[in-house]
Amino acid sequence: MKKLMSIVTMLLLVTSMAFAQAKPAQKSKKAATESVSKTKKDGTPDMRYKANKEKAKPAGPAKKDGTPDMRYKANKAKKP
Repeated sequence: MKKLMSIVTMLLLVTSMAFAQAKPAQKSKKAATESVSKTKKDGTPDMRYKANKEKAKPAGPAKKDGTPDMRYKANKAKKP
């Protein structure tokens, strides 16, 4: 019984090592990727890039300094 368990354990170990050695598929590099804004691993925009620093215009009226006027429904964030 011990020999059977050790053989099964070795087989699982070898199988797991074989899958760990597989190389991930490489993404093709195109010029179009430069126009797409870059994101961090968590999905938020990476603010080191100029394309991500551009400010979006508010959906509704804005104050004199350009920030959205939160008194209007169009500028308020939707609750999930």
